[in-house]
Amino acid sequence: MKAICYRCGKSRKGIENICTYCGSFFTLKPDFKFRTNLKENYPYISDLIGLGEVETPILDLEEFSLKLDYFSPTFSYKDRGSRMLVSYLRETLLHRGINKINEDSSGNAGSSMAAYGRKGGFSVNIYVPEKTMQSKVNQIKSYGASIIMVRGSREDVQERAQKADGFYASHVLNPEFRDGIRTLAYEIFLQSRIMPERIFVPVSAGTLLMGLISGMEHLVDSGEIARVPEIVAVQADAVSPLYCAVEGIQFNDKSGKVSIADALVSKKPLLLDPMTAAVKKYGRCVVVNDDEIIGARRDLALSGVYAEFSSATVLAAFRKMGNTKRSLLVVTGNGLKTP
Repeated sequence: MKAICYRCGKSRKGIENICTYCGSFFTLKPDFKFRTNLKENYPYISDLIGLGEVETPILDLEEFSLKLDYFSPTFSYKDRGSRMLVSYLRETLLHRGINKINEDSSGNAGSSMAAYGRKGGFSVNIYVPEKTMQSKVNQIKSYGASIIMVRGSREDVQERAQKADGFYASHVLNPEFRDGIRTLAYEIFLQSRIMPERIFVPVSAGTLLMGLISGMEHLVDSGEIARVPEIVAVQADAVSPLYCAVEGIQFNDKSGKVSIADALVSKKPLLLDPMTAAVKKYGRCVVVNDDEIIGARRDLALSGVYAEFSSATVLAAFRKMGNTKRSLLVVTGNGLKTP
């Protein structure tokens, strides 16, 4: 594996998550062919933590297919990233006497890091916005993590977690988290008789988007697929910094607007530049409003799929674009998280 900076291309020296040369962020690049034993695609981890993960199912409906990625231990796709990051940290931190990790999250990443962190032998502190839904706070607490409520913006929450005593196990900055999302691309490939032409994913901080694309690029480089499918990044219109960056529009991050898609809250995503470049290269970004999201969630439920509002954005975007290509919609979180 190669750990290189998104911006300047310099190599990572150790376990730092900020490039000391230019201040940007790292990505992990496989320098070997894809392996069908998914664990073998992570050679930097010798002992992989497990909480009963399964290959999440693909449900084929009449007009599109759904990748039900909430069939995960903590009921969201974030488990793909947390599993790899915590497994890596267990091998690099505990022998140094570092047994406390801190994470900032609006909900799903916090639950996931709390569960895997506990399994990995860490004391876990999760910093959350004070307006986080109580159901998500309760789930985080259930795994034994300490909750620190922070007043202010999503960026204020991040700053508190960064300055806290212990290791900042950010799911955004630590490249091992994003790297864990490669497994989503591999599963789609292994489960699909014919690869989808379009893949819809909700986007906030960008870990899902960047990890999925990394996995697809690895499959292309390995000669397994001819091209990366068109990637449709979906945002709520109230919080749409990626859409604005792609379209060359000024995003007002001071507007105070919120969306029912409560997991899509990042107004100043740290990975905005690499996300923008990736979307311009491989697809497009689409925004949807709350009425469209609510309707999409209702219709998913009537099909037997109970998704959280943030996940239902993918169906709303699919409808807005129209059914012109073979499409796969990634359903990232269980509806019980936002009942």
